[in-house]
Amino acid sequence: MTAVRKWLLAGLLVLAPLIITLWVLEWVVSTLDQTLQVLPAAWQPERWLGVKVPGLGVLFALGVLLSIGALASNIIGNKLVNWWHALLHRIPVVRSIYSGVKQVSDTLFSEKGNAFRKAVLLQWPREGLWTIGFVTGAPGGDVAQYLNPQDFVSVYVPTTPNPTGGYFVMARRSDCVELAMSVDEALTYVISMGVIVPSGAKGIPSVPSASEPARI
Repeated sequence: MTAVRKWLLAGLLVLAPLIITLWVLEWVVSTLDQTLQVLPAAWQPERWLGVKVPGLGVLFALGVLLSIGALASNIIGNKLVNWWHALLHRIPVVRSIYSGVKQVSDTLFSEKGNAFRKAVLLQWPREGLWTIGFVTGAPGGDVAQYLNPQDFVSVYVPTTPNPTGGYFVMARRSDCVELAMSVDEALTYVISMGVIVPSGAKGIPSVPSASEPARI
């Protein structure tokens, strides 16, 4: 029975990552294939091919993204995009939702942005317990009147194993330790619940003490 349990565990360790990876890929492909529904019925690939080919939606979505990106990169397309943004900002309910989502997307996906570019170690949810967070910026607006952006930093603390949920905190820079690991390595570390230790880390950072705090 000991050998059977060992073989079952070994088989699970081999197949589980493969099954989960295939499941995620199947979900992504099937979801993107739904984008073909925007085409007229006469243009549906399944109709003129006579058979359903999985993955055509991925190519279609990629082509749409590339086309929109190429259009928005020239002068005429840029004017059309600005006109579209101005139109959406005139609609009362859509304006509040669209502007907030656009600001977040511009911050996250901008090549010049600093969001999620740095992983830090901080004490959370109480002193003595440590977790990994990601720097998203510094306090601004009315908050900056109470929390000096030079002394505080905005940090996103993800949950495990689902990093899409988490907490937004503003911590002192002296209470955060900048990690040598990249954001991707830190995310892997969080998602795996600490099982997968980043191999690219350049040593172990020193934990800040009360007498000599580490700054980021």
